[in-house]
Amino acid sequence: MKKILLILLMLGQILMAATIQNIEVNGKNIPVIFEKDTRLPLATMQFIFTNSGSITDTKKAGIAKFASRVMSEGTKELGSNKFAEALEAKAIHISASTGKETFVLEVGCLKDEFDTALKYFDALLQDPNLSQDTIKKVKTTTIGSLSSKANDFDYVAENELKQLLFADTPLANPSSGTIESVKSINLTDIKTFLKSHLVSSRLIVVIGGDLDIEDIKIKIAKIIQKMPQGRATKLKNYPVITKASEKIIKKETEQAYVYFGSPYNMEVGDKDYYKARVATYILGTGGFGSRLMEEIRVKRGLAYSAYARLHVSKSSSYMSGYLQTKLDTMQEAQKTVKEVVARFVKDGVTKDELKQTKKFLLGSEPLRVETMSQRLNRTFMEYYKGYDLGHSDKELSLIKELKLKGLNKFIKKHTEILEMSFAIVTK
Repeated sequence: MKKILLILLMLGQILMAATIQNIEVNGKNIPVIFEKDTRLPLATMQFIFTNSGSITDTKKAGIAKFASRVMSEGTKELGSNKFAEALEAKAIHISASTGKETFVLEVGCLKDEFDTALKYFDALLQDPNLSQDTIKKVKTTTIGSLSSKANDFDYVAENELKQLLFADTPLANPSSGTIESVKSINLTDIKTFLKSHLVSSRLIVVIGGDLDIEDIKIKIAKIIQKMPQGRATKLKNYPVITKASEKIIKKETEQAYVYFGSPYNMEVGDKDYYKARVATYILGTGGFGSRLMEEIRVKRGLAYSAYARLHVSKSSSYMSGYLQTKLDTMQEAQKTVKEVVARFVKDGVTKDELKQTKKFLLGSEPLRVETMSQRLNRTFMEYYKGYDLGHSDKELSLIKELKLKGLNKFIKKHTEILEMSFAIVTK
């Protein structure tokens, strides 16, 4: 028993659960999510700016992602190549990326190089490589990438589906923009975006590794002090168009690419989200054994795979799915999708399906939190969505206790998923 207690004590010293703290800068509290992990001498940090992702592309599609690529071009003083060489010499990684709702600057390095990494990170924030040459370079590579995607029919069908579901909103646009929109982006657009979005009022800091958080907070505060405070704005929510529609895109293809989506009446923080997670897993997220895979691949041989996923975020809530099938079985596959979803809503799930889903979701949980980045991301999402710390564990307990009757009652209530829109690429 003493040995076991000693091992547990040692493990507790090596790995701590993530915590949420604050840094006070210019009279404002900046949230800091931190997890100490001493198993490896590594450090990672993210500056996450809320309401700063592709959802803010209201004037020109692709500006947020374009700006993230500009921020990956180093500082104006050193330029792209010298900045990259300086980081490589110290095994430091700094990158920028965007999601639908967030803009992220990330740094990773060895623990002993973290101070040096912060110096370059600060320099990038203060003096990004904003020049006409940089804009031209990013524009060329972005347009080249978009041109190559013209023959990626999964990409084409997915973007067409978003246009059906979110017509006339920023969510209808591809996150990288279109060739036409990217051509129109200029230096002023990027300067304006960075000035209004990379501000302390939108900032959440995420840190992990073998670090002294009190020491790091002091150093990070100095970086944040130099940033503009800016203004935090409320994230808009865009409901899915409820009237089902269909778009057929003709291409030179040997397969039909069938993408479908529908509204899902749920908001972030909904107490029944765990039921939605279980239900969607049984319908189409679970791969082999899911309803869609069983009917479309196993029983009818219409496709190699078929999936359905649930998307619930602050800005939108919907269900989507996809499959590939032969050209001459496209209509049958589309009809089968509708039938499977209709039967799912009408009859619910079986006792065995619920049992197997519980077994997988509960049994695979350790794989979803085995790395520090996974745990930090989970804690960030809990905080970002307004949950208490540890909400994910509570959700697993709810899944474990979920009864068949309660789940089926929930499923039958969500008839809105029957209003499916289809975007299909075919010959």
